[in-house]
Amino acid sequence: MQKLNRKLEYSLMALKHMSLKSDGQLTTAKEVAESYQTPFDATARVLQIMASSGWLKSEQGACGGYKINRRLEEVTLLDLIQLIEGPPQISKCLHNKAGCEIEKTCNIVSPIHVLNLRLNEFYKSFSLAELLHQEPATTLTRWSS
Repeated sequence: MQKLNRKLEYSLMALKHMSLKSDGQLTTAKEVAESYQTPFDATARVLQIMASSGWLKSEQGACGGYKINRRLEEVTLLDLIQLIEGPPQISKCLHNKAGCEIEKTCNIVSPIHVLNLRLNEFYKSFSLAELLHQEPATTLTRWSS
């Protein structure tokens, strides 16, 4: 079933870490990687992706690092998924324009497309601020409703 890609997890961890800092305080890839025992290279890559798209501001130099450049209340989980992984697609037939080898005889193409659309709507319903700063019980209550 659908699960979070590691790069997406590292992105969320870094964003939460940075969101808890005071305004203007920078965060390095090394700091995030060491704080949460994530691989440095993968952590640095997702920070670079977020910086190159304008989500983070990068400051170079010996005391450089990253800081959040967008309001997390205005960015959805779907936005982050699309940035880090590309469009979420739960089935092979959604991965490429050519479809899959059994698409012509498949009887679930339409329901799979509907399911994918609904999952995207679900991901879009969470701002990153809401997702990253919820208490576990609140999160579980909302998902089970």
